[in-house]
Amino acid sequence: MTAEEMGMIAKGILDTLYMTVAATLFGYVIGLPWGIVLTVTGKEGIKPNAFIYRVLDAVTNIMRSIPFLILLILVLPITFFIVGKTYGSTATIVPLVISASPLIARMVESSLNEVDHGVIEAAQSMGAGNFQIVWRVLLGEAKISLISGATITTGTILGYSAMAGTVGGGGLGDIAIRYGYYRYQANILWTTVILLVLLVQLFQFTGNYISVKLDKRHV
Repeated sequence: MTAEEMGMIAKGILDTLYMTVAATLFGYVIGLPWGIVLTVTGKEGIKPNAFIYRVLDAVTNIMRSIPFLILLILVLPITFFIVGKTYGSTATIVPLVISASPLIARMVESSLNEVDHGVIEAAQSMGAGNFQIVWRVLLGEAKISLISGATITTGTILGYSAMAGTVGGGGLGDIAIRYGYYRYQANILWTTVILLVLLVQLFQFTGNYISVKLDKRHV
């Protein structure tokens, strides 16, 4: 592999990390409160609201049902409006966030629903308000599960960023398609595949490490 190709792959790694981390952060800005509202307004929530829950639940299911590559094309006008272009790593962050947000919301809802209702009832009996219950009880008790969910989400977003390479999304996926597939450079194709696998393992290891550190049962 030439020095130029190595430099290209190094940039591809940075672009992939940039897309993955940025999309995950922005995805949680949207998906975390979304998931909290789903939990709070659910049938077993602290403030049930069937109308709000059904609307959010339907939107979540519909958005999660759209394959990423199709969503990538559908939101091109939105991407162009926000970023000013429809290709490259920065532009790819927009569809990644739109695709990841409902996934994150569902994972957050699942994690928060695992919290023992006895703990919630104890907090309510002590006069805790809804905000305190959400912040200190739900999020506090579910932090390990939330971190595990974030680890899975990050790996999923990384995979989506690679798929975006089919339409010039940038990063390792773009390199794999343009050079490994279209130009039949097997060495570049396999290098990008191995690097993507290693990046997923890195995120998985980091998430597991943080979970173990925060889990009082392992102290």
